[in-house]
Amino acid sequence: MAHAIVIFGASGDLTSRKLIPALYLLHRKQRLPEETVIVGVARTEYSHEQWRTMLGETTARFTGEAFDAATWNNFAQSIHYLPGDVKNVDDMHRLAKFLPEVEKGPACARLYYLSTAPSLYEAAIENLGQAGLAVETEGARRIVIEKPFGIDRATAKKLNQVVHHVFQERQVYRIDHYLGKETVQNILVLRFANSIFEPIWNRNYVDHVQITVAEEVAVGKRGDYYDTAGVLRDMFQNHLLQLMMITAMEAPARFEADMVRDEKVKVLRSVRPMTGADFARDTLRGQYLGYRKEKGVPAESQTATFAALKLSIDNWRWQGVPFYLRSGKAMSCRTTQIVIQFREPPHMLFSSNKRMKFDANRLVIQVQPAEGLQLHFLTKVPDAGMQLRMTDLDFRFHQKFGGGLPDAYQRLLLDALTGDASLFARSDEVELAWGIIDPILAAWQSPAAPPLEQYELGQWGPESSTHWMQEQGREWFDVCPVLKGPVED
Repeated sequence: MAHAIVIFGASGDLTSRKLIPALYLLHRKQRLPEETVIVGVARTEYSHEQWRTMLGETTARFTGEAFDAATWNNFAQSIHYLPGDVKNVDDMHRLAKFLPEVEKGPACARLYYLSTAPSLYEAAIENLGQAGLAVETEGARRIVIEKPFGIDRATAKKLNQVVHHVFQERQVYRIDHYLGKETVQNILVLRFANSIFEPIWNRNYVDHVQITVAEEVAVGKRGDYYDTAGVLRDMFQNHLLQLMMITAMEAPARFEADMVRDEKVKVLRSVRPMTGADFARDTLRGQYLGYRKEKGVPAESQTATFAALKLSIDNWRWQGVPFYLRSGKAMSCRTTQIVIQFREPPHMLFSSNKRMKFDANRLVIQVQPAEGLQLHFLTKVPDAGMQLRMTDLDFRFHQKFGGGLPDAYQRLLLDALTGDASLFARSDEVELAWGIIDPILAAWQSPAAPPLEQYELGQWGPESSTHWMQEQGREWFDVCPVLKGPVED
């Protein structure tokens, strides 16, 4: 069947930096469905050829050595442009008449991609419905919605209602590019395709789990947006909770979209709600020095650029195992990692100094940029009696498979085209995630809020974060990944 990809907000940065390069690379790999056409829609006035030329330049820049002029010229013939405003229902009716003119077949599946400002989502969806563009009489109709999906549970629920008035849930693909990363998908393979990990992936063997998404860069030119969002909305409600769900979920009966998402939702339903003193005891917030001088940031801003949360999952597998989530701007390095910290042995036989403390085993899953796995374990130092040292087994994707990993958008766009929603968020999942974050945001506005700690640029957040973990008898795994080989953007 022929396919059409309609990108709204086509003149924006996401289209030129991510979407078109990903589609071009899929075309080069011959993975796009046959007879696929791409239609860009935005208010900027372009002709078809002007938009193709502009995209050719940006795609060459963002794909580097993978760009081939002849392959691009072939691919570019399937790219079209229609000036239009998603807020104008007449422009949507024009689009409804235009699409059959460029589609390669009377029965054509369509994928609508909302690459617009979130404030335009409701108008775009309503007008798609008004123009009859969601009706599936001549092929599948699917819609991809970029984050942020609401700014709290109430707005997410309202947006879901608007979406469901036009599209059925099976037609909706809420995208979080973290789930398209090869290393995130590999967590499922690590757990459910290897018999050595699943038996110890529980409260009997795991002391705690750390999930860190650290960003080396400061807010920069995004001050206007960031100060209204903050780190909880920007990173926790989507990326970190998604990583937690993948880490903690039970095995689905089959690897099918609804079954996978059912298990993820069960994790969110099992998260213990915070009440009373929990917010001061189990959350930390910080702001890097100099944030209030960033462009667009008020001089007295109380917006957190760093946060650490301690969450408890009340189910049979994880009862009593804390999940520590943290993220921040202007930190020591750029890394996304999941640390499975195992329990200490019940009795240490080999220490001549009984006061000496050895680290317990840990499994480090490097999501980015040094994609891979490290298993840390104790070994005997040769020719040194029974002296022990922590060492590791180190697996790196680029060393084993060569080259760089594909951008997450390649996988996610292909899944959306073929109707596989396994790696996309469902409506109840989004609302449950906001149900965890909203009370924390509200508590941080109250007199009982934890203090907004300042921290130096290039650190692992406020010093209180380190002390907070030490008071619980634990330590953050503050290690920047060693980069060897290609790095994914």
